[in-house]
Amino acid sequence: MSRKRTALDHLAASKPPHIVHMIPPGAPGFREADGGAMVISSPAEVDQYLRRIQAGEVATLDQLRAAIAQAHGVAVACPVSTAIFANMAARAAEERRAMGEDPASLTPWWRLLKKGGFLNEKAPGGGALQAELLEAEGVRVSPLRRKLAVFDFAERSACALASP
Repeated sequence: MSRKRTALDHLAASKPPHIVHMIPPGAPGFREADGGAMVISSPAEVDQYLRRIQAGEVATLDQLRAAIAQAHGVAVACPVSTAIFANMAARAAEERRAMGEDPASLTPWWRLLKKGGFLNEKAPGGGALQAELLEAEGVRVSPLRRKLAVFDFAERSACALASP
């Protein structure tokens, strides 16, 4: 019986990003691409982008997708796979934390927010752990429409995502 693959296994075995030139109608990103190409990133690439976000900064998934698309010279990065890969990077970081790795060397997944500055309830530990880690870096988290959010996320947006 084979063992279940961990998030670290997925991160280590990720395939290189690839470009989809003909996006099928109805597929995620089709309307957004408006006839352009779409990149399907990789868990390793998303992990690298998340590591660029500095303490006290945040970025939204849409900003992450825009940076990846720009780096590949395409109209859009796949919304579904990018979110899945961001979650893989987060779970891998928490696996490393559980193994006793230095917290300063972990991928700062908690700095990635959903649209509107909302925290991600599907992240490891849910929004509560994400809020705790953000607040430890001086980022204020408060409830908004019964969900946790960073109100000043636009001012804290990571400029580092755009750099190569």
